[in-house]
Amino acid sequence: MKKLALLLFLGVFTFSSQAQNKKWTLAECVTYALENNISVKQSELDVIATDIEKMTAKGAFLPSVNLSAGVSENTGLSFNPLTNQAQTTTFLSANGAVNLGYTLFDGLRNFKQVQRAELSQLASQYRLDKMKDDISLLVANTYLQVLLNKENSKVVKAQNAVTQEQIDRTNQLVDAGVLPRGDLLEIRATDASEKQRITIAENAVRVSLLSLAQLLLIKDYETFDVLDEGYEVVENKVALEPIEAIIENAKQNRSEVKIATQNVALAEKDIQIAKADYWPTVSAFFGYNTRYTDATGFTQDIDPDNPFSTQEIGIVEETGQSVVGQFPNTITRAVGAEPFIDQLSLNDGVSYGLQVNLPILNGFRTKANVQRNKINLERSKFQLEQAELDLESSVYQSYVDADGARRAYEAAQSALESQELAYQYAKDRYDAGVTNAFDFSQSKLRYDNASIELNRSKFDYIFKVKVLELFFGIPATELKF
Repeated sequence: MKKLALLLFLGVFTFSSQAQNKKWTLAECVTYALENNISVKQSELDVIATDIEKMTAKGAFLPSVNLSAGVSENTGLSFNPLTNQAQTTTFLSANGAVNLGYTLFDGLRNFKQVQRAELSQLASQYRLDKMKDDISLLVANTYLQVLLNKENSKVVKAQNAVTQEQIDRTNQLVDAGVLPRGDLLEIRATDASEKQRITIAENAVRVSLLSLAQLLLIKDYETFDVLDEGYEVVENKVALEPIEAIIENAKQNRSEVKIATQNVALAEKDIQIAKADYWPTVSAFFGYNTRYTDATGFTQDIDPDNPFSTQEIGIVEETGQSVVGQFPNTITRAVGAEPFIDQLSLNDGVSYGLQVNLPILNGFRTKANVQRNKINLERSKFQLEQAELDLESSVYQSYVDADGARRAYEAAQSALESQELAYQYAKDRYDAGVTNAFDFSQSKLRYDNASIELNRSKFDYIFKVKVLELFFGIPATELKF
């Protein structure tokens, strides 16, 4: 039992240690951001909302069916034919109805609404894609900034290790009387300066990691870290493509142009929907209703004891003879309400027919709405043209930036090689006692700065090439670093 408990403890400890030591790759960071970023989630809700809009548009093709029912109790003064007196009575009544309506023709408005909903759905998807591209680039840029700060920190620490060795060697040479004590003080001053730079570099790493964690909505800042291996400059085929090909691919694949194109299509569809108000609307309807009441009714029956009575109805003017006739004798009798089921069939009614609404004059509202949508169409066309111009300008700028970053990286490589040779020469001269500590420190500082500049130009070139790849049509989730 103790062995089992020990194994469980070791398993949990190992899993906890692995979780704490996890280092995120760039692909993992991008994927996590796309799954958890609030802006992306809001754009996904916009896509879902367009599904509802599409469902509503399709629902307009279905007939409308409405059920209604009501029940009431009425109390009031009424005349009683049996007593010839007014009396207060109370009775219950209920009614129900089913109404069905269907639009036969509305100027094809329903068809246009469905088409518009489909266009709106596609536009929302393009906006979501653009949001994901923007988030992916932002994560990539922040991630590369972390790598840059880590590389710079490594450079400063590595050079300070060399400085520590130089302090020991210089101390020995000073004790032997080969070098003046001022050289030792100069090297120690360099060491203090480098330690300050190490602190600044480590702080830059922490700040950049914090920025990346906040961007990913990760709250465990202390253990969050990234994998800083395998990010090297490789030959990129997109950067070798002619600028015209990159621009053409960008126009076909970038979401900015697609969104603007969909907005033009939406504006055109809005004009068609607005023009539908010029057409008459033809609809069919059917209705069924019935009612029930428990009120007491009255009926007139023939008096069985005296079915008829003889009454004078006139006098013959010439003879003065009386004219009589027989009339039925009736008696008024109270009767109870018919059964509920029987009343539903006795009191029901049906209505059906066609209805035509022909627009004649509505204060120019339809005409104004059509003209307003035509203006929106022209505005959308201008926005599409501007989007294409902006995209072309952005591609040109990215192309120039990538080419400039490549040249800067190559220049930084050459500069580092030269500074490394100069530093090694100065180190050899200093070890031989030919040069002083100040000149050696200056050469070492130039070498450190060249190393840092190479790191900066390296990651700047990597990022700008990825921007160019994104314009070329490579999805953000498929970018290779």
